[in-house]
Amino acid sequence: MNKTIDIIGIQKLLPHRYPFLLVDKVEIIDPEEKGIGYKNVTANEPFFQGHSPGNPIMPGVLILEAMAQTAGVLLFNKIGSSDDKLILFAGMDKVKFRNPVVPGDVLRMEVDLVRFRGKIGKVESKAYVGDTLVAEAVQTSVIIDKEE
Repeated sequence: MNKTIDIIGIQKLLPHRYPFLLVDKVEIIDPEEKGIGYKNVTANEPFFQGHSPGNPIMPGVLILEAMAQTAGVLLFNKIGSSDDKLILFAGMDKVKFRNPVVPGDVLRMEVDLVRFRGKIGKVESKAYVGDTLVAEAVQTSVIIDKEE
């Protein structure tokens, strides 16, 4: 059963806020094993002011962050709560940037849960604009208590 999490739901799960919240909507697919996140990239993004003025390109590290935030929503959906938890990066492997992302693009992040044991989640992530692959990575995240 598919489940769509809107921006209000995402803000209940993730601590990120403007200008660092980089996902607008997430669809949970295939009972908590796959998520698809969307980011509407606009010319008003603050990072475009200083990243290639006159030829605005979304920084690759922010594409990775958008994929990680999508994965975070997927993992929080899997464990059922985020009230007393945080998800932190533990590693990023096999990172490749394939094509630029520019204002007007809709960035689609597809994340697939590879493994989830204890507090560690491993996710294969790919980002697309339309059918064009723009970035990919394998990321590892750790879920911690907020007090840690």
